[in-house]
Amino acid sequence: MTKRLILSEICILKKRLHFRLNKSLCLSSERILGDDDPLYADVPKPRRKKAERKPYQTPMKVLIARAKKEAEARKAQPCRMLEHPPDNGLLVPELVEVAHRVYRARRSLLFGLLKLVQLIPLQRCSYCSEVHIGHVGHEIRTCTGPESGFRSATHVWRKGGVQDVVFFPKSFHLYDRVGKPRIVHDERYSVPRIPAIVELCIQAGLDLEKLPTRRRTKPVYSIEGRIVDFESVTEKDGVGRRNLYLKNVDTVVDSKFGTDTEMAKNSVSENASNLLDQSNDEDGENLRDLSIQTLDSWCEMISGAKKLMEKYNVLTCGYCPEVQVGPKGHKVRMCKASKHQSRNGLHAWQEATIDDLVGPNYVWHVRDLNAPALDNNLKRYYGKAPAVVELCAQAGAPAPDQYRSMMRLDVVPPDRDEVDLVA
Repeated sequence: MTKRLILSEICILKKRLHFRLNKSLCLSSERILGDDDPLYADVPKPRRKKAERKPYQTPMKVLIARAKKEAEARKAQPCRMLEHPPDNGLLVPELVEVAHRVYRARRSLLFGLLKLVQLIPLQRCSYCSEVHIGHVGHEIRTCTGPESGFRSATHVWRKGGVQDVVFFPKSFHLYDRVGKPRIVHDERYSVPRIPAIVELCIQAGLDLEKLPTRRRTKPVYSIEGRIVDFESVTEKDGVGRRNLYLKNVDTVVDSKFGTDTEMAKNSVSENASNLLDQSNDEDGENLRDLSIQTLDSWCEMISGAKKLMEKYNVLTCGYCPEVQVGPKGHKVRMCKASKHQSRNGLHAWQEATIDDLVGPNYVWHVRDLNAPALDNNLKRYYGKAPAVVELCAQAGAPAPDQYRSMMRLDVVPPDRDEVDLVA
């Protein structure tokens, strides 16, 4: 009897020890391959349901504690001068040059994409936002467009353009981001809407002639939570603001990307014939150099935008792609996403991510453009990448380190006739 008890206790101890070892190994592997490693990025998850809200970037408990701390500070000192930029209306000096670099990188990116799209085949689904880089569209059944159930979620491909590669959501332009941070519903037609990343650069120190903004030389005051500015407004600022709201939105920016796209289109149309008339070797070298330059512009724009977002607030709706750059979200009743009736069409603002500011549009990675189409049964072996990265990679640019794990370059997918042989 005692022997059985001893044996049973030994078995229980072994199971517990085995479970703890496996758990510790899993946790350690997650720490090694998780967010702690900047070079590891898993394949993006499928698109969430429309009724589901975007995840909060900052936990709700932290937001509540921060709001309580700010309320206690206002109660202890009702009238105080804001010291830290950009909350006090002043610019962050070390981010002014970053804003200029991001704006130049965006122009260079659009210029390179307009050329690459003419030379690298790009497919776009006619019913959803799916994009594919290659001569033939993939066979992976992920279509969520109208009547996709009758097609077994199969995509219907057509030729795509630059607007399918990268998406720049628009934001209302703020003349005074501290004095008047909100746009009300009645101002929705009088205030211009520009790409949100351009608005972020303007608020961070970029000066554009067609989009004036107020620059302060003295910090503002906070009186019981309200911003009070004792700096006198010059007549020039008043005239610039009146002229700003009289401008037509279409004359300020292009309908999709801004005035930079029109400049790039004219330059591409002038140089496209010269590019195609060169020899094959020269074409390959020029194409590879162009793809490397475009990919460098993409990485510089993304890294610079992340630095700007650490200081300057960028908000997004929790249910739709709307973005607003500034301390507060606008009050234009234009949300048509889930539960908008309970909000009277107002957006549910929360902290935005870099993917909200610049839509990367992830696509499946193709190892060879001349290979057969990607098979639906082998989709777990395929990787993904932003459409810009995939387009540049197919043009000859080396894949950046931060996207190599997402593209699954170390995975060899089996052939179609080997699906049953793979575990």
